[in-house]
Amino acid sequence: MQLENLYDAGLKQADGKHDSALNDYIAKNLDATLTWKDIQWLRQISRLPIIVKGIMTAEDAQLAVQAGVDGIVVSNHGARQIDTTFSTIEVLPEIVSAVRRIETTKKVDIYLDGGVRRGTDILKAVALGADAVLIGRPILWGLAVGGCQGVVDVIDIFKREFKLAVMLCGCTSLPNGNNISSSPYSHLVAMPRSRL
Repeated sequence: MQLENLYDAGLKQADGKHDSALNDYIAKNLDATLTWKDIQWLRQISRLPIIVKGIMTAEDAQLAVQAGVDGIVVSNHGARQIDTTFSTIEVLPEIVSAVRRIETTKKVDIYLDGGVRRGTDILKAVALGADAVLIGRPILWGLAVGGCQGVVDVIDIFKREFKLAVMLCGCTSLPNGNNISSSPYSHLVAMPRSRL
């Protein structure tokens, strides 16, 4: 399988290396000089929505909001960079709480990425304050197995599982609002009482 947008990047395994050419390419293209001031600069020159991916702490979430982003993606990048990092669902409640505390006149959207494999994963993320989830691997698996129809089938499975999970929690509609439980165990419950 080849990433079409990287076709001309020369991603062949380097001589004498046993590392992934893609990992090597990505490592060479990371810019460690980027700061929150770059986001502020981008906000000044663009009216396009700015969404920052890779937020894993309340402190970074607050810095992102202060820099003027329109949304954040709670993401550990599939744990590819640090394989022992926290899962995104574990850090979501703290991040939601931090963002909602400092929001000004505009709402900052919060998306969750990573580990979404079932409709119940979507429900947990929404119940803990996410506005939406991003789904990667299951979509790719559906594409690999069934082409375009496989993708449609995966999305349909997620929809059915999510609707069933919402009903089994006693809800008649999608949970809304961002009042999450302050319990350190809130990530273990499917639907905090404040979200019903």
